[in-house]
Amino acid sequence: MLTALDAFLILWLQNKGVRWLEALVFGLIALIFGCFAVQIALSQPEWAAVLNGYIPAASIVTNQTQLYIAMGILGATVMPHNLYLHTAVVQSRAWKTDEAGKREAIKFATIDSSIALTLALFINSAILITAAATFNTTGNTEVAEIGDAYHLIAPLLGSGLAATLFALALLFCGLNATVTATLAGQVVMEGFLRFRLHPVLRRLVTRLVAIVPAILVTWFYGTSGTAQLLILSQVILSIQLPFAVIPLMLFAQDKRRLGVFVAPTWQLVLGWAGQRPR
Repeated sequence: MLTALDAFLILWLQNKGVRWLEALVFGLIALIFGCFAVQIALSQPEWAAVLNGYIPAASIVTNQTQLYIAMGILGATVMPHNLYLHTAVVQSRAWKTDEAGKREAIKFATIDSSIALTLALFINSAILITAAATFNTTGNTEVAEIGDAYHLIAPLLGSGLAATLFALALLFCGLNATVTATLAGQVVMEGFLRFRLHPVLRRLVTRLVAIVPAILVTWFYGTSGTAQLLILSQVILSIQLPFAVIPLMLFAQDKRRLGVFVAPTWQLVLGWAGQRPR
């Protein structure tokens, strides 16, 4: 049902314009953040410990489990396909082709990407904070499945609203992820591969590619298998990041193509430093 809903939303909103799609995605992100904000308020975390948790520990590198989870969090936050999607959104705007117009387009693209990544960071942080404050502090450290979290979150927080908001947040996350991933796939297919399909057929093919593996894993391994598949998919997104970022860095430093719009030196230094082998 979720797949049919997101396909309908994309087809309907695309006919109205890109701004409507942007409004949908932003609205879903705002709702997700609102749901988890209420859950954080109900869970009453220790904020000193929360802030300390943002400081990277050496165990992230030495402990394989922590490293695996950290890579999944990175992939779920940045998501390489969204780099192409943000570029496509910039191209859809009406900006002037002179230097001032291009600088304005770059400025708003930077603002757009920064806001999107910041909200993604806050949402992923909210999920971890809620889980730690609700389950870890009460001794329920064995909770690893979404179903277990849904059933335990209400009695542990003493409010049925928490479970409802948790379910709504997951629904909005699913809608947002499928909408953005489908649009990013369309951008790559049409922009790089020059491969065009009828919108209905394109949605059917891309959704089947995503759903069939999930159905097979669920059939053979149950819900625990789908949870592991979800984390694995996020780790794969993290591994794929250099394949999207390195070409972007090469393009950003190409004076022959960009001229006066080439990225400043400090951005290039930080960008390449982030790509060094670990």
